[in-house]
Amino acid sequence: MIFLIRHGETDANAARIVQTPDVALSARGREQACALGRRLADAGIATIVSSDLRRAVETAEIVAAATGAPIRFDADLQERNFGDVRGTAYADLAEDLFGPEFAPPGGETWAQFHARVDHAWARVLAIAADVAGDLAVVTHGLVCRAVVQRHCDVAAASDIPLAWGNTAVTILEPPRGVRLLGCTAHLDDVPGGGAV
Repeated sequence: MIFLIRHGETDANAARIVQTPDVALSARGREQACALGRRLADAGIATIVSSDLRRAVETAEIVAAATGAPIRFDADLQERNFGDVRGTAYADLAEDLFGPEFAPPGGETWAQFHARVDHAWARVLAIAADVAGDLAVVTHGLVCRAVVQRHCDVAAASDIPLAWGNTAVTILEPPRGVRLLGCTAHLDDVPGGGAV
């Protein structure tokens, strides 16, 4: 199985600011990642593949401490590159950041982002096939959505979350099966639960 995971919360998440690559987990994000680690401690995870952006790295390190699994990093699992709008509050944007035609200056188009994620997912599947145990993939909300939308069998498009909670877990059964989608039940005891 593959545990597809979004990183923990950051202060930029909470403030609804387009994140920059160097954003760290907030105190609440670390609590969320610890709760995730407790959830996954006995899940049989043998390897972790993570985005190399700081918020994902910190989440992966906490999961690794709980599971004992080694981490590999893959830059192609990074969030969509929003270029010149990174660091901008969502409320200050003139266009819909997630609109189908939005191409951020200095960033990636949707086509470029999807092509990158498709290549990364092919590598993830190859790693999963070679690992004796389950694989955890720590990445970002739009990457989670792209993987489920483009590489999994889901009954209806409306079943795919528009927003993925921080540390949400999706359990996939390769090549295209989905056992659990966007679950944050491990955050029930974390103050404030899971934020977007």
